[in-house]
Amino acid sequence: MRKGKLFVISAPSGAGKSTLIAGVLPLFPDMLYSVSCTTRPPRSGETEGTSYHFLDEERFKAMTENGEFLEWKTVHGNFYGTPAKPVQEALTAGRRMVLDIDVQGALEVFAKISEAVGIFVTAPNLTALEERLRRRSTETEESIGIRLKNAVAEMAYGDTFKYQVVNDDLDRAVLDLAAVIRSEFKCCRDMQSSHVE
Repeated sequence: MRKGKLFVISAPSGAGKSTLIAGVLPLFPDMLYSVSCTTRPPRSGETEGTSYHFLDEERFKAMTENGEFLEWKTVHGNFYGTPAKPVQEALTAGRRMVLDIDVQGALEVFAKISEAVGIFVTAPNLTALEERLRRRSTETEESIGIRLKNAVAEMAYGDTFKYQVVNDDLDRAVLDLAAVIRSEFKCCRDMQSSHVE
């Protein structure tokens, strides 16, 4: 039976991970995107089932008690989690799936799905990260300081990921990420073919 491939993509805030993923998804029409659950309210432009599954706290806690998350956490008083069922279904069906997740969540996923492919996206340096955070115009000075401090800690985990993609030029970084996905999935298919033979 064909087995799919899970790509776990992490980055410090401001590295451009979500933009990169949005750029690479159209190159792989068959690839699925894991939609996370959260208890925070939707932001402008976010839609249910595409951006997140927006849940109330009671529903989220029930899912944690039932073991329905691959990983979950509390961030700024809100809950975030990766539902396990869609990931398991995609892998069983032989599909590629992308997880857009923070570093700590990625480490939890690696512990549960050892064959997951970790890809760490980073900016050329901390100065570039700070500039990108400021360009968002959605962060307070305090928030930028916290995110930069967290970024230093997160970058120390870069070597625990199989691949690193430096997002210094978006078009090139999209191509680099696409090359990793293409190569890993081909390798997976080749190995499965050799087992069948």
